[in-house]
Amino acid sequence: MNILLTGGTGFVGGVIKNRLVREQGHLLTCAVRKPENIDGVGLQVGIISGLTGDTDWSHVLEGQDIVIHSAARVHVMKDSAADPLLTFREINVDGSIKLARQAAQFGIRRFVYISSIKVNGEATYDGGRFTAFDKPAPIDPYGISKLEAEEGLKVIAAQTGMEVVIIRPVLVYGPGVKANFRSMMKWVSRGVPLPLGALHNMRSLVCLDNLVDLIITCIDHPAAANQTFLVSDGEDLSVSDLLTRLGDALGRPARLVHVPAGLIRVGATVLGQRAAAERLCNSLQVDISHTCQTLGWQPPVSVSEALAKTARSYLSE
Repeated sequence: MNILLTGGTGFVGGVIKNRLVREQGHLLTCAVRKPENIDGVGLQVGIISGLTGDTDWSHVLEGQDIVIHSAARVHVMKDSAADPLLTFREINVDGSIKLARQAAQFGIRRFVYISSIKVNGEATYDGGRFTAFDKPAPIDPYGISKLEAEEGLKVIAAQTGMEVVIIRPVLVYGPGVKANFRSMMKWVSRGVPLPLGALHNMRSLVCLDNLVDLIITCIDHPAAANQTFLVSDGEDLSVSDLLTRLGDALGRPARLVHVPAGLIRVGATVLGQRAAAERLCNSLQVDISHTCQTLGWQPPVSVSEALAKTARSYLSE
């Protein structure tokens, strides 16, 4: 099977690439802007100009059977773009739609799109969980762009018969993770007291290995065609539980101070960080039963195993 992968130099795409190269029978082509940024051993490398509505993908689509589209402009905490939504649309919407339309023209059988749980929204309440069938409610420009891309892909699927599979991950972690998850590991490993011991909100997470296993399952599973799947590790954690278990994995017990969530929100508001506090204090849980039942799939890696692997990678650095 011939597979075209975008985003092969990214956090998720790099693991997809490594898994696919090891999979017997798969001939992988990675579309990149700079070939020096990717290890080309065991795969083909196709050079593209970027990810916009003007990109010509024809030279890398020839002879392919499947497209896995993981390239995107990702969520930016402090966006410097003059018009963030416009910038997200140019890449995540226009770029994805152009790739999909050309893919359909070249007879690509299936287009696997890595979206985001932000299409569903930013938080769940009163023990509720997001499902793949909920009415989308994105809030930020990144989530809006991902929803618009999904909608465009579904139109192309209906018009052309090309199968589209949409996967919405929750927060992804694993070896090499950056941003807030890496900051938490740094704080815990340094023994910094953290005022998060009273945060018992629940969060769904997904480790790289589980996400990539699902993506590869969706390459050729008959039941995946034209479906939307949410994905997590299948075990939700509170912020305080996550920090405690990270401490165990790092060999450095987390030093948690019990500060009520309300006080954290007040303090963050005073410091101009209200949105960050909401993300920290709110719950975000997903129901992956549709994913598991439709595909006969279960997350192959436990949370404990995934945290241990992530911690080992961090400590080795």
